[in-house]
Amino acid sequence: MKKISSCCFKRTRTGRLLTLFLLLLINSRAYGVTDNLNFSGNLVADPCVLDPETEVIELDFDTIIDKYLYINQRTHSQPFTVRLLECDLSLGTTVSLTFSGAADSELTDMLAVTGMARGIAIGLETTDGVILPFNKATPAFELTAGTTELVLKGYVQGRPTAIQNRSIIRGKFSAVATFTLNYE
Repeated sequence: MKKISSCCFKRTRTGRLLTLFLLLLINSRAYGVTDNLNFSGNLVADPCVLDPETEVIELDFDTIIDKYLYINQRTHSQPFTVRLLECDLSLGTTVSLTFSGAADSELTDMLAVTGMARGIAIGLETTDGVILPFNKATPAFELTAGTTELVLKGYVQGRPTAIQNRSIIRGKFSAVATFTLNYE
């Protein structure tokens, strides 16, 4: 009995689809409205091209000992480079970066981490030790004709309350941020 029901359902569905198709053919008319699709945009020239090799940057802090954070509050910085190619100074002479990501709840200018580890955040700074807050534009960097290399540093810092209470939780962690280039 199930086999007959399945057979009849297929015929009925096919018949309905064929009837619907024939009705569409009989009642179809072509309608057109002039100028009903518009395209727009803004073509610009940026002073530099981001080097594809520095579009995705990964910093591996390797193993961090919690006792080190209790004593020093933060790790040593690890450098990374954002490389800009084909810089044309007639189109702009400076660039600032905005690093965007989820802010830490306690260290609000730093990046929150995900994973098992708790009580830490990720920070950024210049090679001169100037702290660069997340979700805010950096100071302007001078461009050089041709290639410009922006060397910055990342580090891990313990939250003040986690250091005070000795409550850093060990484990794997990660964080993701994006950066935007702003030329002037």
